[in-house]
Amino acid sequence: MSANTSSSFTRAIMSQPVWLLPVLSLLLVTFVKYTQGRRSLKGLRLPPGPKPLPIIGNALDVPTTDMGAKFREMTQKHGDIVYLDALGQPMIILGSHEAANELLEKRSANYSDRISSVMRLISGWEWTFVLMPYGQAWRQRRKEMHQFMHPNTVAQYQPLQQREAVKFLHRLLAQPEAFLHHVRHSFGSTIMRVSYGIEVAEENDPYVAAVEEGVATFNEAFVPGAFLVETFPSLRHIPSWFPGGGFKRTAAKWKEIAHNMRDAPFKKTLEAIKKGTAEPSIASTLMEFAERKEGEEYEHGKIIARDVSALAYAAGADTTISTVQTFFMAMACYPEVQLKARAELDAVVGPNRLPNFDDRDSLPYLTAVAKECLRWQSVVPLGIPHRSLADDEYKGYFIPAGSAVIANLWAFSRDPRMYPDPERFNPERFLKDGKINPAVQDPNTFVFGYGRRICPGRHFAEASLFIMIASVLHTLAIDQAVDEHGNTIQPVAKMTYGVIQYPAPFPCTIKPRSAAAASLISQGMKEAI
Repeated sequence: MSANTSSSFTRAIMSQPVWLLPVLSLLLVTFVKYTQGRRSLKGLRLPPGPKPLPIIGNALDVPTTDMGAKFREMTQKHGDIVYLDALGQPMIILGSHEAANELLEKRSANYSDRISSVMRLISGWEWTFVLMPYGQAWRQRRKEMHQFMHPNTVAQYQPLQQREAVKFLHRLLAQPEAFLHHVRHSFGSTIMRVSYGIEVAEENDPYVAAVEEGVATFNEAFVPGAFLVETFPSLRHIPSWFPGGGFKRTAAKWKEIAHNMRDAPFKKTLEAIKKGTAEPSIASTLMEFAERKEGEEYEHGKIIARDVSALAYAAGADTTISTVQTFFMAMACYPEVQLKARAELDAVVGPNRLPNFDDRDSLPYLTAVAKECLRWQSVVPLGIPHRSLADDEYKGYFIPAGSAVIANLWAFSRDPRMYPDPERFNPERFLKDGKINPAVQDPNTFVFGYGRRICPGRHFAEASLFIMIASVLHTLAIDQAVDEHGNTIQPVAKMTYGVIQYPAPFPCTIKPRSAAAASLISQGMKEAI
């Protein structure tokens, strides 16, 4: 087709009534489905799965709630790899860590792409490499992020993480009922210093608020099935005032929020650099590199610095904030775990100081508590879907190029072969003879994702998780709340729904273990200021 013909065709399509676009899309996906079906017959079968309906395929089989549990039912019925055809989009559901590790880890060159997303482009998240297609832009941002988040570099952040943990304890003593908020503020304060060199305010900090608001829009924007435009991209062209165009108005509001999250703290760092008052940070370091260049190279380096600095928060925030909140829920539900952890901390750390990172290797039970927090309640139950770049074969089955590949992390965390009685919070499942048992699957191998798409902030997140729960257990007691009649309120282990899940609000009481423990917090605060 010539350029003139192509242009004429495009104008002809766009001049048609808006309702025609979804119809044409449906015809197109029907054709794609037909051609993919023919390709899959070249000596290999597609993986098993629910029987598709004409035209719409398995669109009605794709769950919109409790996706982890419902996808697990499919894999229990059909096997570790299940095929769905949702309106022409091939989907591969992986029901075991072994299958996910084979495809997404060992064959990561073929499974590191992302599904094209209209919402990414129109809701302000075009800059985040979490959703970027696999390519040069993604690789460059990933490379820059890695230099700040690999294990050797993360160690330099330990004094900051230790200081913020003490401030976290102080906030819990002052306002124990606001513990869920304190978790968010503590991590926000830590990562804001790492990313931008910004010291945040104790209350109502605008930069922490901007990040929180931005992450909230991300959590809504990318829930699978939430927006029809992700299935029918041509709907992007309908006016916002047209029936069904409400998503465009919503996306416009979210775009402003997402860009403010990205731009506001970066702008403050640029102002500090100009004044010569900037603290060492990811943003200031990357801008130092950018300023060695000129023209377009400088502008490109500035954009990289802006994007990577903003991404640092998301790289660890989703897992850390949710998992620390889950820790409080677990302690309220399982008081016997607190007793064992305290006994270990008392023996290793003693009564005269707070825990530090040097204690980590001597605290196997506490390490097991952290692992169980990661396993017990899935933060990102389905991860972010990968996309296959080329046709592939697995266990004799054909996996078409362009398939959305979903690793059911929620199901992996509940595999009874590895985790008997999976709904119970039981750190001892990771221990043998008083040491971490290497024969038990470490949840760190799947909760942070796979292959080249693994969370780059995982080492920072693990360190933050350790020091926060060690500090809390050494100094504070978390108990179940009581009602006005003195009856104990049993917490319910329930998570919110979204791409990122958090514990639903629950009551508990938080008090110092003793007067000596409260004094440790006070002394720690004096040293932290």
